[in-house]
Amino acid sequence: MDLDVFVTTHRTEWDRLDHLLHRGRNLTGEEADELVALYQRTATHLSLIRSSAPDPLLTARLTQLVARARSTVTGTRRASWRDAVRFLTAGFPAAVYRSRHWWIPTAVLSTLLAAVIGWWIGAHPDVQAAIAAPEDLRSLTRPGGEYETYYSSHPAASFAAQVWTNNAQAAAMCLVLGAFLCIPVIWILFVNVLNLGVGIGLMSSAGRLDTFLGLVLPHGLLELTAVFVAAGTGLRLGWTVIDPGPRTRRSALAEQGRAALGMAIGLALVLFVSGVIEGFVTPSGLPTWARIAIGIGAELVFLAYVYVLGGRAARTGDTGDLEAAERSAELPSAA
Repeated sequence: MDLDVFVTTHRTEWDRLDHLLHRGRNLTGEEADELVALYQRTATHLSLIRSSAPDPLLTARLTQLVARARSTVTGTRRASWRDAVRFLTAGFPAAVYRSRHWWIPTAVLSTLLAAVIGWWIGAHPDVQAAIAAPEDLRSLTRPGGEYETYYSSHPAASFAAQVWTNNAQAAAMCLVLGAFLCIPVIWILFVNVLNLGVGIGLMSSAGRLDTFLGLVLPHGLLELTAVFVAAGTGLRLGWTVIDPGPRTRRSALAEQGRAALGMAIGLALVLFVSGVIEGFVTPSGLPTWARIAIGIGAELVFLAYVYVLGGRAARTGDTGDLEAAERSAELPSAA
């Protein structure tokens, strides 16, 4: 494509669109129709220039022009309670459901790795000695030791808030850093698995694995599921950088990134629930079976939420992304 000829041919249309946009709301019906038509043509021109003869200055000008026109054509939309309800009942669970092929294998492999690390530490005293001195290990694992008192070391409300903040930050980092070719996500996930495996190994070597699981399972089932969902979504985002599929890398990353942002908000709510359980249920005087039952119940409710509401929304085409009217127009990548 001869760029100079193309610009000469269509400059008048772009200038006219710019003029109509400056007119704002003072347009006649005929001018409004003309603005819409010019917006559509200019969007096509921008696509052709990007794919055939990319020019930075011209692309920047037309991108700004198309964005202004789109804003004028579609108008400004304010978020409402209806949006929040739709997000919680369709968008978020659909995004979790659609990414299940990433976070379920992540959960299975991570759990197996934690079990292997726990067995390795528990079966090898020399490994335990490398972790800490014998007296320090006893202070961790003895009845009333640090593994037990950790959950009651602060007032329940402040402890729950602290746990929620830390876990939400870890989940957000998995989602955001996934774009860096998955590597940071794998590291964050490994650190969490390692901590769990060390706890399993040390407490099992002291013959108190049942106590450890009784403390971890009430909140850990839901908490770890949220972390696995975040890690799986981050890995999916990182893989999109490597292999965007039939879409352009920019378009694929935009879609996955918007879904990941919504996922971060939804997972923060899930982690809030697990934080409340960890702050108020885990250190409570309830029998172990009752505390574990609460944890299993919370996990089953979340899985039902994802597979029932999320599965239904995903089958109707919901991806967890913004609605079509709120996204930038998808322009063809070639003429």
